[in-house]
Amino acid sequence: MDKRFVYADNAATTRLLPQVLDKMTPYLTEEYGNPSSLYAFGQKAHEAVQEARLTVAQRLDCRPDEVFFTSGGSEADNWAIRMAAKQQAAKGRKHLISTAFEHHAVLHTLKALEKEGFEVTLLPVHDNGIVRVDELRDALREDTALVTIMFANNEIGTLQPIGELGALCREKGVLFHTDAVQAVGHVPVDFAGMNIDMLSLSAHKFHGPKGVGALLCRKGLRLGSLIEGGAQESGRRAGTENTPGIVGLAAALDIACERMAQTAPRIAAMRDRLIDGLLASSPRCRLNGDREQRLPGNVNISFEGVEGESLLLMLDMHGICASSGSACTSGSLDPSHVLLSIGLIHEVAHGSLRLTLSEDTSDEDVDYLLETVPAVVKYLRDMSPLWERIVGEDALPASQR
Repeated sequence: MDKRFVYADNAATTRLLPQVLDKMTPYLTEEYGNPSSLYAFGQKAHEAVQEARLTVAQRLDCRPDEVFFTSGGSEADNWAIRMAAKQQAAKGRKHLISTAFEHHAVLHTLKALEKEGFEVTLLPVHDNGIVRVDELRDALREDTALVTIMFANNEIGTLQPIGELGALCREKGVLFHTDAVQAVGHVPVDFAGMNIDMLSLSAHKFHGPKGVGALLCRKGLRLGSLIEGGAQESGRRAGTENTPGIVGLAAALDIACERMAQTAPRIAAMRDRLIDGLLASSPRCRLNGDREQRLPGNVNISFEGVEGESLLLMLDMHGICASSGSACTSGSLDPSHVLLSIGLIHEVAHGSLRLTLSEDTSDEDVDYLLETVPAVVKYLRDMSPLWERIVGEDALPASQR
C-alpha cells in the first residue's frame, strides 16, 4: 500500500492555524511590551490581553472579569479544585465528588487533597462512559464542597450531561467545576446557561498555541491565588502575562466557534464512517464509549489479541499518528484507567486505539486509515499467541469455554 502521512491524534494536540500565528506574531516581535507597564508601549499589550479576554467571554457566554488566563488546562484544573476545596473547608465542607475517568490533572489533585483530610467520592461512568445525574444526586451530602466532572472525556470522547449536572449542583448550593479542555472549540459550551461555576480550557486543543489556557470562574467566587507574586489577572494569578499566547488562544477560539456549525457535522460523518468500517473489518473489536453522545472527531476502539504499543508503532511505520490513550500516559504500560472504568478487562484495554480527527482530516485520510489499521491488526494477531488462544476458545462449544 502507498504510504501517506495521516495525523489522527488531535485530542493530544492540534495544528496551530496560520491565521492564529499571524495574530500572535506582532506580540512576539514588535509589540513586545509588558502588559503591566504603565507607558503606552506596554499598554498596547495590555489592551491585546483585555481584547482577548472579551473574545473568550463572548464565545463562552461569561463575563470578561470571569476569565483568568493560565498556562493550560492542568493548571486551571489544579487552581479550581485546590482553591475551591480550601475555601469550602473553612465552612466545614470537606467532601469532593468527581468521576473515575477524569484526566490525571483532576484525579491526582484529588488524591493530594485526600492526604490533607478531604474525602473523595468517584462516581461510576458505566459501560457507555456517561455519568448519571441521579447518581450524583445520591452522592451529594451536606458537607459536599465541590463537584468536578469533565465535559468530554479525553480518551473515549463521551459527552456528559453538563447542563443537568450543573443545574443540580446550583440547586443544592454546591460548587461545580468542569474540565472542558476537550470540549471547548468542538461542541457548544455555555458557561452561564449550563450553571457552571468554574471551567478549564486549553488553547492547543482547538488549533491555538501550547502553554496557554484559561480558568473561567463565576463572579462572586473569591477563590485564592494558586501563584503568588504579582497583581496580574486581578491579583489572582501572578506572573507576566503570555501576551502572544493569550492573543492566539482568543483568535483560535473565535475561529473554532465561528466554524463549528459547518465543521462539526463533516467531522462527525468521517468519525462514523471510520467507526463503522473498523468495526466491520475485524472480529473481536468494540467501540469504547457511547455511540451518539461523543465528540465529533473521537474514535476509540479496542482490538482483542493486540498489544496497544505494538499497534501504535506499526501504524507510525505507515505514517499514521495515533494514540492508545491520553498523551499524558502514553509512556505507561499500565492499561488506561478510563477503559477500566467502563468495565474493560486488562487484556482488552491494552489493545485500545484512539483516532481523533479534525477539520484538517480528509476523506482520503479516512480511506487510508480504513485500509491500514485492519491490515496492521491482522498482522499483529497472526503473530500473537494470545490471539491463537482467543480463536481456539471461540472454536470450542459454549459449554467448554
